[in-house]
Amino acid sequence: MRINIPNQITLARLVLALVFFALLSFYSTEGDGRQGLLAVCFWIFLVAVVTDMIDGYLARTWEQVTSFGRIVDPVVDKVIVCGAFVFFASGLFYDARTGRNITGVQPWMAVLILVRELLVSAIRSFSEAGGKSFAANWVGKAKMFVQSTAVCVILGVLAWYEDTLAWLRVLSVWVTVVVTALSIIAYVNRARAFVLSAAAMGGTSAAPPGSDAPAPQAEGTTSVGETSD
Repeated sequence: MRINIPNQITLARLVLALVFFALLSFYSTEGDGRQGLLAVCFWIFLVAVVTDMIDGYLARTWEQVTSFGRIVDPVVDKVIVCGAFVFFASGLFYDARTGRNITGVQPWMAVLILVRELLVSAIRSFSEAGGKSFAANWVGKAKMFVQSTAVCVILGVLAWYEDTLAWLRVLSVWVTVVVTALSIIAYVNRARAFVLSAAAMGGTSAAPPGSDAPAPQAEGTTSVGETSD
């Protein structure tokens, strides 16, 4: 089976994510070359973000949106973003001299981000099993943009501007935490509205095969602007 170009770009982004994590695993707060390593990671992550927009644009323009892209593209997005925050909260970035994590990301922040993604995935599965689409809204898109921006800011500041823009790194981390928390509330409210609506209609079971009810939609197209939830 031939994989179209947008899906090839998605798979290439997955490879970039693996390279990104492999390089971060070699980081140490002591020794030479650590800023250079973070600079390389910054550019890899930025390329991954750009390719996410490119594959979505090509898929829509060339009318090559596929089930593979709808499923795999958002998974790759979540893997690289959530993985970045897990690394940032790890001991790799703990500075023994100052007794703090130089990224500003605490373990509970990484847990919050992971819990949010798992919760939304569970809510979507429940909603679409009941035959109702649970497409991403502007809150989810804003969350993805803020988280991706925060990763770039953290890497960029640590690589080049730690002495002058440390405040920007701290700000980006806390904005990410707030936006992530607000997105949890927004999606829980959407799920609550769906449950109440389904209860009023007498149940939440999916439509049986062969019925005229619309099929549940997949997670979205292959664009970061449309799949991000």
